[in-house]
Amino acid sequence: MTAATPPDRPFIPLGIAVLTVSDTRRLEDDRSGDTLVQRLGTAGHRLAGRAIVPDEVPAIRGQVEAWIRDPAIDVVVTTGGTGFTGRDVTPEALEPLFEKRMDGFSAVFHRISYDKIGTSTLQSRATAGVARATYIFVLPGSPGACRDAWDGILAQQLDYRHRPCNFVEIMPRLDEHLRRGAPVSV
Repeated sequence: MTAATPPDRPFIPLGIAVLTVSDTRRLEDDRSGDTLVQRLGTAGHRLAGRAIVPDEVPAIRGQVEAWIRDPAIDVVVTTGGTGFTGRDVTPEALEPLFEKRMDGFSAVFHRISYDKIGTSTLQSRATAGVARATYIFVLPGSPGACRDAWDGILAQQLDYRHRPCNFVEIMPRLDEHLRRGAPVSV
């Protein structure tokens, strides 16, 4: 094991749901969704849900709202709908749900993506946040972007063994505001 994954911490499998946002994809040809499902399974996590919805705000938001209410789902990863065309509405659908935005995710994603595709990374509005104690990651619709995000960010941050810190170790405290009775707009 490397210094980043010491043996003194056990791996904690998470329930991860994968949402593909597309007007044209079906499970049979959803390469981006397949990429994420394969990687989360190889990492030892559990696929807690998978769906494909059209590029429509109500459909995207409705599916993610259902998943963030499900206690078996710790993480939602979406793929698709992050560009600039009229049909690309995934950030608009999901950012209103965020109780906390994860600006660093977008910055690191673009840094990794820049090394692969150069300035074309500017055409993505990848984003992330937390809603109802559930992490939500909004990725572009290409298999390459899904690989880059998983391999470069999510594999480490969703692994309790990763040091110096990771998303898993703070999960028990993500809903502190909910336990205190603070209102939530989700």
